Amino acid sequence: MSNTDPVKPYNSEASKKSEVEDMFDNIAPKYDLLNHVLSLKIDVIWRNTLTKWMKKDDVKEVLDVATGTGDLAIAIQKGTGAKVVGLDLSQQMLNVGAVKIKKLNLDGRILLQKGDAEQLPFEDDRFDAVSVAFGVRNFENLNKGLAELRRVVKKEKSVYILEFSKVEGLLAPLYMFYFKNILPMIGRLVSKDNRAYTYLPDSVNAFPFGEKMKQILLETGFKKVEYKKLSLGIATIYKATK
Repeated sequence: MSNTDPVKPYNSEASKKSEVEDMFDNIAPKYDLLNHVLSLKIDVIWRNTLTKWMKKDDVKEVLDVATGTGDLAIAIQKGTGAKVVGLDLSQQMLNVGAVKIKKLNLDGRILLQKGDAEQLPFEDDRFDAVSVAFGVRNFENLNKGLAELRRVVKKEKSVYILEFSKVEGLLAPLYMFYFKNILPMIGRLVSKDNRAYTYLPDSVNAFPFGEKMKQILLETGFKKVEYKKLSLGIATIYKATK
């Protein structure tokens, strides 16, 4: 996982980055519905947990990478009062997010823009915090993306990563059956994208978590890394301090 990740949404000749952009453009209209249904809205609790952890750092300006339709950006703005810049590869996801943000009258506090996590258009040491929810798994080059997150966060400040991990123990077989069989079936029916929700379990299965992810973050240059398992390990929040 230290180099280019071979797990791609469509397994075409295109780059992973291009495929990820296409995938999210395709599923954008149904993305929020599927997220909440497939997770039984536990994803809302996970985002709020990240926001509460971040709030302790007294943040004024936050960068939310892979912001998608803006759910984490909204949670951070409401929970911390910070100004949030949300960046994503997919213009269609951003379009959905812009409507939500305007309805909440937060368009003066949350700015959305299209961009690449591996080439962030911001100066060094700019943000009080950087967040990514379910996005680092989609980076084409994990090391490059993590290095960019570290570059733009201020010294002594932190990057917060919320990502799927793997359930271990007695419940693991039941969870994996749902994750590999039920979830992709529902995803295909609702989103009409035959591959997007098969890519999800494939990419999670191939992605490092826990101590392995902590070690990767330390090797990227972060001086301290903490993490919390959520919902029996279905997801994990990492706090990496520069």
